[in-house]
Amino acid sequence: MPVLHNRSMDRRTFLTAAAAAVAAARAQTRDMEEITLADLARMSAREATERYLARIKDLDGKLRSVIEINPDALSIAAELDRGPKKGPLHGVPILIKDNIDTADRMKTTAGSLALVDAPQPRDAAVVERLRAAGAVILGKTNLSEWANFRSTHSMSGWSGRGGQTRNPYALDRTPCGSSSGSGAAVAANLCAVAVGTETDGSVVCPSSMNGIVGIKPTLGLIGGRGIVPIAHSQDTAGPMARTVRDAAILLGAMAEGPHAQPDYTRFLDANGLRGARLGVARKFFGITADVDRLMESCLAEMKRLGAEIVDPADLPSHGKYGDSELDVLLYEFKADLNAYLENRHSGLTLENLIAFNDQHREEETPYFEQEIFEKAQKKGTLTNPAYRKALAQNHRLSRAEGIDAVLKQHRVDAIAAPTAGPAWLIDTVNGDHDTGGCSTPAAVAGYPHITVPAGFVRGLPVGISFFAGAWGEPGLLKVAYAFEQAGKARKAPKL
Repeated sequence: MPVLHNRSMDRRTFLTAAAAAVAAARAQTRDMEEITLADLARMSAREATERYLARIKDLDGKLRSVIEINPDALSIAAELDRGPKKGPLHGVPILIKDNIDTADRMKTTAGSLALVDAPQPRDAAVVERLRAAGAVILGKTNLSEWANFRSTHSMSGWSGRGGQTRNPYALDRTPCGSSSGSGAAVAANLCAVAVGTETDGSVVCPSSMNGIVGIKPTLGLIGGRGIVPIAHSQDTAGPMARTVRDAAILLGAMAEGPHAQPDYTRFLDANGLRGARLGVARKFFGITADVDRLMESCLAEMKRLGAEIVDPADLPSHGKYGDSELDVLLYEFKADLNAYLENRHSGLTLENLIAFNDQHREEETPYFEQEIFEKAQKKGTLTNPAYRKALAQNHRLSRAEGIDAVLKQHRVDAIAAPTAGPAWLIDTVNGDHDTGGCSTPAAVAGYPHITVPAGFVRGLPVGISFFAGAWGEPGLLKVAYAFEQAGKARKAPKL
C-alpha cells in the first residue's frame, strides 16, 4: 500500500506541475494579446517568436489559420538579437500568406497539394524587403485555395493542403478570403501583423470580417514578383494588422518604387477628419439593416469630428461591369500562372493542375470543383482583342467613370462605404454566401483601399472602407487613423 500511495502521490505531483506549466505558458501567451509593433520592440526577437509560437500551438488547432511554421524562425530571431538593428521590423515575427514565395525550408503552395513538391528558387520581392527590414518570417497562413480562383462554389478559407480556416469571433463562420489565415491569425493575436494578397477583396474582406485593419495598396506600390498570380492587372500584396499605425509601418517596409514613402506613420493624424471631404458610395449600402445602422453611426461620428460628408457620392459605373472583370481575370490567370510555374521550374501548367485535381478528387475536390480553372484554360492569349476590349472597359468604368469621376465631381478626398457584411456560416454544400461589399472599383482600377473596424453586428465585426485615386495612401491613412482613434471599435475575439 505505501508503494501504491507514493506512486499515486507522484502522479498527482506530476499532473499538478504539468497543469501549472500549461497555465504559466498560457498566461505568457495572453501577454501577447493586442500588443503592437511598439510593444514588440521592447522584447527580444527570440522572446517574441517563442511567445507567438506558443500561442499558435495553444490556439490554432481551433482556427487552422497557420498552414506551416518556419522551422528556422527561432534561429533567425536569435541571429537578429545578436546583430545590429536592420530596419523598422527588426525582430518582428510576421506571418505571410501561402502564395508568397520563400526560398527557405517552407513550401509555397497556394493551398494546393499540387505544389507541395515544387521548390521555389528565390524569395518573393516582398519577402526580400521584409527580411531587409528585420522581420522574422514566422510561418505561412492558410488561404482560399489558389486565392479563391478555382471554383464558383468555393468556401473561403478552405484549401486542400490546409483545410478550413475559421473565424475567431464565431468558429462556425467564414473568415472570408482569400487571405483567410492572415486575417484570422492577426485577429486572434497569433502575430501582430501579417501579409495578405488581393485581386478583388482578398485583403479587405477578411480584414473586415475578422475585425482588423487591411490595406489594398495602389497596384505597383508593392512588388509582385514571386507571388502565385491570378491577374497582373489587379494582384497586389497588402498589410493586415490590428491598428492603422501597425499597418502603416508594415506598408512602409513593403513598399518600393518612386511613389513609396519611407515612413507612412508621418501621415497619421488623430485630427485628420477635420476639414476632410468624404463621399458616401450609397449604392454599396443595403447589405443588411443592421450594417446600414452601423454605417450611419460612423458617418455621424465622422461629421462630428469635422468631416464634410457628401451624400450620396455614387460611382457612375456602379453595377455596369457585367462579365468584363471576370473575362480579364480568366485571360490573365492562364498566361500569368503558366509563366509563374515555368519560372519556378515546376514542370506544371494550368492544364496539368486541372488533371491533378481530377486525379486527387478526394483531397482536392471534396466540396467544390474547378470550373474557373477550366474556363481559364479555354481562353486565348493576351493578344486576343476580346481581352484587350474587356481590360479597357474595366479601366474606363473603374477610373474615369468610377473613382476618378466621384473625386472630381464632388471634390472629395476619399469615398466611404461598408466593406462587407458580417461573416456568414461556413457551408460545405453551397459554398460562400457573399452578401456584398465595395472592393471591386478600387481593385479593378488598381487604386488604394483601406478598411478599419467599424463595430459589431450581433457579435460579428464589420469594417468601413475608404478608397481614393492612385497613390492616395497618405490621405487614406490620415482619415482612417482619425476614425480609428475616435471610435476604438476593435475588440479581441474570445475564440
